[in-house]
Amino acid sequence: MDELIDAYNPALPLRKAVTPPSAWYVDETFSKLENDAIFGQNWLVAGRVDQLQSEGDYIATEVAGQPIVIVQSDQIRAFYNVCRHHAALVMESGTGCAKTMQCPYHGWNYGLDGKLHSTPQFAGAEEFDKDASGLVPVRVAAWEKWLFVCLDENTVPLEEFLGSLYHQLKRFNLDNLKFHKRVSYDLDCNWKVFVDNYLDGGYHVPVLHKGLNSALQYKHYRVTTEDRYCLQDCPTSKKQDDISTVRTGDKAHYYWQYPNLMINLYEGVMDTNIAIPLSPTRCRIYFDYYFGDDPKYTEAFKQQSVEVAHQVQVEDEDICVSVQRGLASNAYNTGRLSPEKEAGEHLFHQLLHQDLVTARSSPHFS
Repeated sequence: MDELIDAYNPALPLRKAVTPPSAWYVDETFSKLENDAIFGQNWLVAGRVDQLQSEGDYIATEVAGQPIVIVQSDQIRAFYNVCRHHAALVMESGTGCAKTMQCPYHGWNYGLDGKLHSTPQFAGAEEFDKDASGLVPVRVAAWEKWLFVCLDENTVPLEEFLGSLYHQLKRFNLDNLKFHKRVSYDLDCNWKVFVDNYLDGGYHVPVLHKGLNSALQYKHYRVTTEDRYCLQDCPTSKKQDDISTVRTGDKAHYYWQYPNLMINLYEGVMDTNIAIPLSPTRCRIYFDYYFGDDPKYTEAFKQQSVEVAHQVQVEDEDICVSVQRGLASNAYNTGRLSPEKEAGEHLFHQLLHQDLVTARSSPHFS
């Protein structure tokens, strides 16, 4: 595994940069290390702020393969969703509202603060510390419309992790956007293939996305990288076709936040993409759609906007699957990056390597 990590050189400048070896995208052992090094160490979106409006509201989900529950009590808290008795999942996957959190197996009951309240038919247990047997806490923090969790106690706080991006989205007044719907796609490709495609600086847009290209002034497409994020922005065109109609405003803003969050912003319209690995060669992409709280964003407009995004996604899916097949071939190991376009990919690969090296120095590395 050392050899595979060291096969990538993060010190090369973009003009000389080489992509990570194809094994990073197909190898089962590497994928397991990556789950711990990338998804187990970083702040990841696990839900939306609007899902926790009242005391007792909860989100039961999974992060880096770990069952997590986020709950609104006197504050937003997160825990491993695992009973301390015999390890059953305490809260059913999904969202809901509950006064307490009760395990469905033997009825152990926890408060919204995670403390163990009751243990039915447990009298006589010796050396049992009830106060030390609450749900195991997980770090949680809110930013803009999202709830992030982090499984690593040593990772910097969310605000520091996001860097200058933390305050950058204020100008978009995201509070005025309301959640519309979620659509998920299962792709036969490594999650990094999807992110690489997103971060290629629009390089593929004129060739692959003829419709989207018509809605953008591509010659003015710009890429900016900083901290752990990349911004791609481009002026929109004013054509009267279906795509341009729902790609509102004067400019498109496409943000990527390491490792797996993508935020696509137009005037009064936003969708986010979250890439979740399922295996070395499969991933799930969640598309969440938001629209401005204004009558002009009619149901017909929203439907058309989602359909346009779906068409772009279908085109991306086809090419991502094609890339995954190529990565598994004997003919390919590494490639090069366009100095004009692919600075975002370069940053992504450097950050991946940085986390892999950090994980390698941990006592759990093997």
